[in-house]
Amino acid sequence: MKVLVTGATGLIGSALCDALLTRGDDVVGLTRDPAKARLAKPGVEWHSWEPTLERPPAEAFEGVEGVVNLVGEKINQRWTEEAKRRITESRRTATHNLVGAIAGLERRPLVLVNQSAVGYYGDRGDAILDESAGPGSSFDAEVVLAWEQAAREIEADDLRLAITRTGQVLDARGGLLAELLTPFKLGVGGPIAGGGQYLSWIHRDDEVDLLLWALDDERVSGAVNATSPNPATNRDFSKALGRTLGRPALMPVPGFVLDLKFGHEFGRVLRGGQRVIPKRAQELGFEFKHPELDEALNDLL
Repeated sequence: MKVLVTGATGLIGSALCDALLTRGDDVVGLTRDPAKARLAKPGVEWHSWEPTLERPPAEAFEGVEGVVNLVGEKINQRWTEEAKRRITESRRTATHNLVGAIAGLERRPLVLVNQSAVGYYGDRGDAILDESAGPGSSFDAEVVLAWEQAAREIEADDLRLAITRTGQVLDARGGLLAELLTPFKLGVGGPIAGGGQYLSWIHRDDEVDLLLWALDDERVSGAVNATSPNPATNRDFSKALGRTLGRPALMPVPGFVLDLKFGHEFGRVLRGGQRVIPKRAQELGFEFKHPELDEALNDLL
C-alpha cells in the first residue's frame, strides 16, 4: 500500500512511518520543512504543506491508497485566546483543507484514518464511556468535535472513513510519560489533584498497530476509541509508574499547581478525566499487545 501521513514528524506520526516502512509500504509525508524531514526519515517521500493556509499538493496523492491524518498543535499548553485559535485551526481548518484536496482528486484513496481524541467526551467522572457516548461541552471537547466534523466532510460511497479517538499515548520519548519521568525518578512524583480522575492511556505500539489496523481492515469505519481496555485513575497510574522506576509515588500535586502552570481553564481539564473503553475495536477483534498498565510501563521503560 502507498500511504500518505500528515503530522508525520510528530511522536505518533514518526512511529507510524517507521512501522509502514518496516512492513514494506510506500510512505508519503506532508510537512512544513521537507528538507529537515528528509534528513530524519530518508525513506519517506516528503512534500511541503502549510496545513491551515492551503490544500496539500495534488502530486502528493499520486498512487496513494490510504491517508492517515495526525496533524494538530499540542493541546497541553496555557489556553490563551490565541493558543485556542491555533489549537482549533490546526485541526479543523487543516483537516478541511486535506479533505478538500482528496475530494478534488480524479482517483481518491480508499481510506482516510483521521486522528481524534478522548477529549471528545469531556470530563465524565467515573462513567464508563464507549463510542456511543455523546460529546462534552468543554473547549477540548469542542475542538475534537469540530475536528471530527471536518473529517466527515469527505464521507462518500467510494472512501472509507475511520476516526480514532486516542487517549494518552505512553512513550518515554515524549508526551505525558516523558514529562513525568524526571519528577518520579527524583522521588517527588505522585497523584495530581487527589488522583481520583481517570486516565485513558494506550501504549505507543498499540496506538500504531491500531492505526495500521484501521487502514487495512475494511470493517473499520466511524469512531473507534484508541485506548487500552484498562483505564486507570491518576492515583493508580502514579503508583504503577513509581513501581516501575523503583521510586516512591507519594508526593501529591495540588490542583492549584496545574492552574499556575497551564491557567485555570486547562488546569480544570487536567483535574478531570475520562474512563474510556475501546468497545468497537474489541468487538471487531483488535488485539492489544499491552493492555495492562504495569506491563506497558515496564516495556516502555
